[in-house]
Amino acid sequence: MNVPSDPVMLLSFINTQLRDNHDSLDDLCSSYGISREELERKLSNINYTYDESSNRFV
Repeated sequence: MNVPSDPVMLLSFINTQLRDNHDSLDDLCSSYGISREELERKLSNINYTYDESSNRFV
């Protein structure tokens, strides 16, 4: 499955995957073969950061 490139669509996709299928961001990144650093950078560009306690980008 391809990960969306649009930042807003990416945010929605990632948060849904974290909520429904993955216990952590590292688990999600490993499953999709994506760089955690790159993902966090892309989402920080639209002012979202990963919150480990809630396992989502806020």
